[in-house]
Amino acid sequence: MNGPVRSVAEILAAHPDRGREHLIPLLQEVQEAQGFVSREAVAELGAHLGLPSSRIYGVATFYNQFRFQPLGRYHVQVCRGTACHVKGSQGVFQAIKRYLQLEAGQTARDGLFSLEVVACLGACGLAPLICVNGEFHGGVDADSAVKILRRCRREAESA
Repeated sequence: MNGPVRSVAEILAAHPDRGREHLIPLLQEVQEAQGFVSREAVAELGAHLGLPSSRIYGVATFYNQFRFQPLGRYHVQVCRGTACHVKGSQGVFQAIKRYLQLEAGQTARDGLFSLEVVACLGACGLAPLICVNGEFHGGVDADSAVKILRRCRREAESA
């Protein structure tokens, strides 16, 4: 997200002739602008496109690219690609879930952490791999992954 946050109304005003077939690109644009797709955004998209909210949620939940909660200050991605899986990413994921007390796709109530499972981060030689705010941490195990997150928590508390 670069620049000021654009409202859904501004996005829709820039695309007055877009129809139902443009739902996915509009969802992508809303998420790019606001970081996630809110209930309010779904309602506005529905009104603009003449679609019920249930239809919009049905499409958006089919694709794992869409988020319905804002990302945490620390966005944690756990790679579950083949190389990471073979090298133990399931154990890493379980340890992170326990430490953060979050399921994949959730953001902590305090907004500090969000957790996402991704199919592949594209750095298989570093497996198993997690990414925190775009910074890759390779060769992690359950303990080292939790240490990284503890360091993030301490950093946040001292800021």
